[in-house]
Order: sequence, then C-alpha cells, then structure tokens
Amino acid sequence: MQRSQAPDVLPVSVVVPTIGRAELLRRCLQSISECDPRAAEIVIVDQSGDDAVRSVVADFAPSNARLLVSTERDRSLAVNRGMREAEHDLGLVTDDDCTVAPSWVGIAWRHLSSDARTIVTGRVLPVGDAVSVPSLIGFPAPRDYTGEIHYDVLFGCNMACNRVRFLALGGFDERVKLAEDNDFCYRWLRAGQPLRYDPDLLIWHHAWRGPDELRRHFRAYARGQGIFYAKHLRARDPAMVRFLVRDVRRAARGIASRVVRGPSTWPDARLALPRGVAAGLVEGWKAFSPRAAARSASGASLASSERR
Repeated sequence: MQRSQAPDVLPVSVVVPTIGRAELLRRCLQSISECDPRAAEIVIVDQSGDDAVRSVVADFAPSNARLLVSTERDRSLAVNRGMREAEHDLGLVTDDDCTVAPSWVGIAWRHLSSDARTIVTGRVLPVGDAVSVPSLIGFPAPRDYTGEIHYDVLFGCNMACNRVRFLALGGFDERVKLAEDNDFCYRWLRAGQPLRYDPDLLIWHHAWRGPDELRRHFRAYARGQGIFYAKHLRARDPAMVRFLVRDVRRAARGIASRVVRGPSTWPDARLALPRGVAAGLVEGWKAFSPRAAARSASGASLASSERR
C-alpha cells in the first residue's frame, strides 16, 4: 500500500545503482533531494559493500533514501532489483556519476501521470571534459520514437517509466552486459510501446574516467553490443544485420580519422567496435543457444522450488 505524500512530494521512486563511488554518489543524491517537487523515495542499490556508501545513504535518510545491498556486480541486475523493490509504480533511473536538474522529478511525473504506458528519456550533458564522458545526448527538440525501430535512443542513466510495465517486459536482460538499455529499448519499441525524448528531462554526466578507464569501458560496451546482436540474431531478427553494417561503417570512419589525424590521448569508441563486437557475438551466440536457454530455465525452476 502506497503512503500518502506531502504536496511537495510525488509518489515516485528513484533507483540509483552504485559500485562504490561514494563522493560521486553524494553529489547525485544531493541533486535528487533538491528536486522540487521531490520523489517519495530514493532506492540505492550498492554492489560494492563499501561502508562509505552506507554512510552517504544514511545522510540522505531525511529524503527517504534507503540502501539495498547486492553481492553481485552488474548494473542491469541492480536496476532490476531496485525496480522490483521500489514502493511506487512510477520509477526514475539515474547513475551514481550523474546529477539531475531540479525539475527532473516533476517533468517525469508530468509525462508518466498523463500516460503510464510511455518511457521518457532526456538530455545527458557533460560536467568536465566531454571527451571523457562516454554517454551524452544534447538534442534540443522533443521527439516521439513510438512506432520506429531503434536500439540507441533510450539513455539508461536518464529514464522514467512505469516500473510494472518495465518489469512485465522482463526488465533489463542481465546477460547483455553494458548494452542492457539498448536491448531493452529495442524490445520496448518492437513491442509497440511508446518512447519519448524530452530535452527538459535533464541530467549531467560527470567526467571522472581517465583515458585507460574510458578505453576499457568502450571495449566492454562494444562486447555488450555484440551480445545484444547475437541474442536477436539467434531469434532470426534481420534488423541486427542492418545494425552490424552500421557499426562496420562507424569503425571504418574511426580508423580513417585516426589515419588522417594520428593517435589521440583519448580513445575513440569507434575503434573498439571490431574486436569488441566480434567477441560479444561469439559470447552471445553461445549464451543464447537453445542448450544454454534450457540450462537457464532448469536453474530458475530449481531455485524457485528451493525457495518454496
């Protein structure tokens, strides 16, 4: 049963996965707590076991921040758990290295209270050097993607949705590492569900990675993208061929740019695509084989019977 809220508090749950970046998390929670109106609760899913994270969350108890501890380290798993255990049907998601605009909760509420079927995403702008921030979007005009087929128009660090509908579609696929929001975006639009981009739903993604960390991130993301492609290729989805061709072209442009301009201190995400996507395709083809699916179903059934 959902509790009644004060007029300046909306019945919305914010889910924040974190992996132990305590000071970044503090800035994130501070920005969420300063939204006007505020969210009724902030659910932080910590996968680090860091006492510093626990201390930060305790400081925001007056804003109804609460901590869930997960022993497994995976963003998709953290978001899914936060969505399952949130108190309110309307959910917002951001990351621990992001801060949100004061209007963030109110704008999400405006969209979702008028149409609970939709997912809303918005602008992600950099704080610090933009070249060191891996995920940004700055389009100034709203756009409705409903009825179109995309995988890359939902930004998982800035999304608002009805969590019941999110979970009904299976939530984030925990097998698709780092590209789980792309996979969910694709499944959501393929199912005919509405997805809208509102530039007023604004967050900032903070720069903290160095070149080596960013290079590893791009490689891991490309691998996750390959897993996503393999998952749907297993289902004989021809759209994946088109997406793969687009990645080949992007990689070629990245290689050409490097030849013309020479090496750069900061990595180019396009250069991670050939090896990363290829590795992900191999991994995903095995992970989504009929035999692997049967083992997964058997394990889920056993775990369910043990709980009973």
